[in-house]
Amino acid sequence: MVKVKIWGSLKEATDGEEFLEIEGKNFKEVLDNIKLKYPNLSDQIDRGVSLAIDGRIYKESWFTPIDSDSEVVLMPLMVGG
Repeated sequence: MVKVKIWGSLKEATDGEEFLEIEGKNFKEVLDNIKLKYPNLSDQIDRGVSLAIDGRIYKESWFTPIDSDSEVVLMPLMVGG
């Protein structure tokens, strides 16, 4: 299980839950399982989200591994420069 912190406005889709316990070994598995467990996040995830893993922000890095002890944060898509 991976402990995922939900950031900002995304908490509205989890009824205010700040942390989720989710199965998954990589970026894609974690997002897919969040969508299954929290369908209110599906549309936002499909539009795009960023996932910070141990302090590094990823976008669409589907096979990036995630360890059960990794610090993981789900946030709205980070864009810009």
